Amino acid sequence: MTGAATGGVIVLAATPIGDVEDASARLVRLLGEADLIAAEDTRRLRALASRLGVQLSARVLSYHEHNEHARTETVLQAASEGGTVLVVTDAGMPAVSDPGFRLVRAAAEAGVRVTAAPGPSAALTALALSGLPSDRFCFEGFPPRKPGERDRALATLATEPRTMIFFESPHRIAATLQAMAGAFGPDRAAAVCRELTKTYEEVRRGPLAALAEWASDQVRGELSIVVAGAAPDPADPQDLLAEVLRRTEAGERLKDVTAEVAAAHGVSRRELYEAALRAR
Repeated sequence: MTGAATGGVIVLAATPIGDVEDASARLVRLLGEADLIAAEDTRRLRALASRLGVQLSARVLSYHEHNEHARTETVLQAASEGGTVLVVTDAGMPAVSDPGFRLVRAAAEAGVRVTAAPGPSAALTALALSGLPSDRFCFEGFPPRKPGERDRALATLATEPRTMIFFESPHRIAATLQAMAGAFGPDRAAAVCRELTKTYEEVRRGPLAALAEWASDQVRGELSIVVAGAAPDPADPQDLLAEVLRRTEAGERLKDVTAEVAAAHGVSRRELYEAALRAR
């Protein structure tokens, strides 16, 4: 049941994924003002605060995937009593392949206000740098670790039309890229983004087979994989012609209809127009 909103607030705050200068002014202020900070790794939090020149006065609570369930009530209580609770992970945005989403769900049920201090995101940064279509995309996180489960998961994505974003660890990157080449085809366009915003940032773009070969040598660092979506099945020219004729019979101009239908399906406007003329 959703109760009445309280005076406190839980803030999901994005932290730098590499370059500390990406920390927002709002994050710096919240680190200094929060009553409680729930951190995925308390040592990394203190190191970040030190690099930002922030003196932490808040109570710091370890909050990660292994204790998230047990400590969610503590976080909710602090906010329900009127406090400001800051939630941070090791890097990037909480709840995106990191602890946080269970807390948001519990807070919503309890009537505790939740907001966000947005900022760096490895997934979106990789997408932007990949050179692949970004108008429609999906985030798949880490593929399953076991080969059989991974292969089955990738097989279900073989016809996914949206650009796909994955995370992967250095010691599994080669096997994962090989599995992707098998599931999606060796020529499917992809990009591997390594150490984003850090000193040794690298973006490798190319077909999956070539990227798998590159990754056969040892690859280090934080890794994101961006894979192009599946190309749509070619449209049946007879189906397109039938649509054109139906619309022109309803009163639309032939040139306008053929231009629109051809653009939507990636076919030649001239050829579709001439076919419609012959069929009329």
